[in-house]
Amino acid sequence: MGPQGWWPADSKVEILLGAILVQNTNWNNVARSLTKLQQETNFLPEKLQQLSLPQLQSLIRPSGFYRQKSRSIVAAINWLAENKWDYQAIVDQFGAKLRSQLLNLPGIGQETADVLLVYVFDQVEFIADHYTRKLFNYLGYQANSYQQLKQQLKLPANFTYQDAQELHGLLDEFGKIWLKNKSIFENSFLFLELKKNKI
Repeated sequence: MGPQGWWPADSKVEILLGAILVQNTNWNNVARSLTKLQQETNFLPEKLQQLSLPQLQSLIRPSGFYRQKSRSIVAAINWLAENKWDYQAIVDQFGAKLRSQLLNLPGIGQETADVLLVYVFDQVEFIADHYTRKLFNYLGYQANSYQQLKQQLKLPANFTYQDAQELHGLLDEFGKIWLKNKSIFENSFLFLELKKNKI
């Protein structure tokens, strides 16, 4: 499938916003919200902090659940501001507890926390999102929840955060094309390769 170059964004701030906005909606809606946010703030942290809650809610309305998502965005921005927007210093300070710190922020669930770890904080983490769980279900794994699949899989010890980003991008792009239903999946290059090798 070739390199995916995920996450589709030009800055870590844009990734943070996109990761929150994409919850329970599709990327087209998120793109509209991000365009509005960029026009208003150019994704500059200080300008994002200056937005009033009604302003922010109006800008992100296309993504749905705008009241809850605005609270999540404000909490995440304030937390990063308290830590001087120094991503490496945050990693150094919290270490293995960084994931739990992210989960303590309002509206940040397991998937969003892992996305932020991989794409914002350059950490190695497996993102067991919807497409990934669907694929592994087709492959015979019992993956009824995010945590259930995450506990079953371990990334290789030599994985870098770039590998984790690329794996997530590949799984999502594969999912968009080949995981609409099982019959489509069974015509995919992956299924045919597995069948040929009887894996």
